[in-house]
Amino acid sequence: MAVGKISLNSRLKVMLTLALVACGVIAVRLIDIQILRHDDYLEMAERNRTQVIYQNAPRGRVFTADGIAVASNAPSFSLYYLGGTKDISYLTRLARDFAPHLHVPEETLLSKLQTGASTGRALLLADNLSTKSTVALQELQFYYPGIYLVEETKRNYPYGIFASHLLGYLGSMDERDWRKRDVKLGYLLSSKLGKNGIEKKFEKELKGKDGGVYLEVDYRGRVKSIIEDKKWAAGSDVYLTLNFAVQRAAEEGLRNSKTGRGAAVALDPRTGAVLALASAPAFDPNIFVPYSDEAQENPSKKINEYNLAIQGVYPPASTFKIITGAAALESGMIDVNRKVTCTGKYDSGPRIFKCWGKHGPVDFFDGMSNSCDVYFYTIAAQIGSAAIERVQRMFMIGRQTGIDLPGEKAGNLYGPTRRARNKTYWFIGDTLNLSIGQGELLVTPIKLAQLGAAVASRGNVYRPYYVEKIVSNQTGKTQTVGQPEILQRAELKPETYDLLFKALKHTVDNGTARRVKINGLDVYGKTGTAQNPHGEDHGWFMAFAARPGEVPSIAVAVFVEFGEGGSSAAGPIARMMLEAYFADTLREAAAARKRARKQALQGGENHDA
Repeated sequence: MAVGKISLNSRLKVMLTLALVACGVIAVRLIDIQILRHDDYLEMAERNRTQVIYQNAPRGRVFTADGIAVASNAPSFSLYYLGGTKDISYLTRLARDFAPHLHVPEETLLSKLQTGASTGRALLLADNLSTKSTVALQELQFYYPGIYLVEETKRNYPYGIFASHLLGYLGSMDERDWRKRDVKLGYLLSSKLGKNGIEKKFEKELKGKDGGVYLEVDYRGRVKSIIEDKKWAAGSDVYLTLNFAVQRAAEEGLRNSKTGRGAAVALDPRTGAVLALASAPAFDPNIFVPYSDEAQENPSKKINEYNLAIQGVYPPASTFKIITGAAALESGMIDVNRKVTCTGKYDSGPRIFKCWGKHGPVDFFDGMSNSCDVYFYTIAAQIGSAAIERVQRMFMIGRQTGIDLPGEKAGNLYGPTRRARNKTYWFIGDTLNLSIGQGELLVTPIKLAQLGAAVASRGNVYRPYYVEKIVSNQTGKTQTVGQPEILQRAELKPETYDLLFKALKHTVDNGTARRVKINGLDVYGKTGTAQNPHGEDHGWFMAFAARPGEVPSIAVAVFVEFGEGGSSAAGPIARMMLEAYFADTLREAAAARKRARKQALQGGENHDA
């Protein structure tokens, strides 16, 4: 019994000793954790947590009517620091190795890294990085815990200056933008948003829904696992009414014109849809969204945001003779076959008004085709200025076209009514200036295009629109945006339109608008050279066209600032636009002519045989 008791006591003592030793180890460990190295272990525990990396959603794309993407997205990357050690030597090495690839000073990057290390939160070091830079960065991130690359997208305009004044551009958010932002769209301070044009007008639709990556990281900032990858949702796509080929022809023509300054607009006279809207000089919106690792100059020094197509106001010059001619035809006071002899000048009594040439005897059709000022002076004096003003109002001269773009100018209606309202006199010289589109009369290029389209449609003054539909990439639903809308009817007699068509066709076939005579098409047009007291005259060209036997399907107005002659400066651009629009028809016509010649030659050979 004594031996058994001794053995049991020994075992109890051993167990007690082991328990005391274990308790001692635990106590020492607790003292180490809670007292001696409390701060270090606390920091390690806090940093072994979730980090959130936000991903900007791709913006919706912008397409032309023929399905060409003129605003899309290109791959880009963002570089984050997920926190970790505060060791200055480590952060210094990291800054030294990464700074050259980010194209930032080493000191600047080191300061950012220290900020990230102190806060423990994910910190954006650089965004909009190109694929070229990320090859090196992906290799470096293996050697530096806490560095994380995220693939995103950036805005890309694949055709550079294409429709730049219409598309607009993106920019960074400022304080005002941040206050006005739509909270539901989830903007971040680093978000880009539309600053002008379609990018601004349809910001809500184009924005998309941002995503994010939820990461579990350890105390060194190393990623342990991806907790959740919350996918972004791309913004909605916007479909324009623009015809890619016509828009490109307009821009190329303006760029290569005598001065490189001007505007060109094309409308569908059957609907009011904008087929082209170009203003020169243009700008490349890509300069506002560069890769951050590529050197860029200040973009504000490179662009001209002034949209001459809707904001430039100038006298329409001889293109206005369409209005004067319509007023004369409506009055019933003129015989279109009666000849007026042009000697190069017109005696109004108080003064002599000159014509640009000596045209001899001309009737209505020759007067229009030769753009004879004397002929129009004569008929204007016969019908009076009030009749011309009345037709101006029918075609909404002096009023905005109604296109949904900010900053559109209305121009200026010129006539005796306003003078009377202001209690000032109207003189015979005012009537004569009005008849040839000079004096106080002012229009924009888009207004002249609207006038041409209204004549082409025989009186429908449509509101121009440039967006057809918006298609959601999330739901697939289509929202119709633009639809034909007649603002006003220019109710002229049918025979008036018939005679105008005949006169404008005669102008293209035999007169000053011969530059737009195109085999296989019915083209109607009028030139104009606007007097400019500040320098060289401005050139105008207005035209509309149709396939033989069909109604006109395009109306164009081209303006070349300081271009001197409308026929020489603006005419070739109008021709390029019409040829681009009817390219398929012209190819078919050329092929048919080639087949006909071949058959004729074969027939001649058979006859000789």
